[in-house]
Amino acid sequence: MADLLWDDVSSFFDPDLMGSLPDVRVPDASVEDWQAVLDLVAEKGWKCQYSEGETVLPVPRAEAVLSRPADAEGPDLRVWPTADVLAIFRFHADDEVDFDVDLRELQGQGRLDVFCGFLREIGRRLGKPVLMDPEGDYGHPVLGFDVEADRVVLLADPQVR
Repeated sequence: MADLLWDDVSSFFDPDLMGSLPDVRVPDASVEDWQAVLDLVAEKGWKCQYSEGETVLPVPRAEAVLSRPADAEGPDLRVWPTADVLAIFRFHADDEVDFDVDLRELQGQGRLDVFCGFLREIGRRLGKPVLMDPEGDYGHPVLGFDVEADRVVLLADPQVR
């Protein structure tokens, strides 16, 4: 059974309402959590590409990425849980796993199911919530993986947005 039904949550996936690149995050994280995400990507065989600026490199250990100088080129890890859904991990801080998704890619029940499955995999691996905030509205999650429920749940009323 689907975690969420498209007809119930489609407003949360409207780029005009939410911004096209909502912030997805795991708060209260650690370097070990970042490494667990990198290990999960490798174990699942999800296509990925790590880069620093314009330079594509092999995926490093989380500790190496997170200890880079503040003025170094911005690292990112692009992960495709399926060919048509992309998540971009940004490595802004070691205490929060953060990534962006493009809502224009997450239209319809099938893509919603992929997205929920991706959040569920990360949340289960870390044993922590994975939250999605509207773009530019940090700290006001609308949905996320709930550890206790072991599924993605609504955290706001989709009719209010």
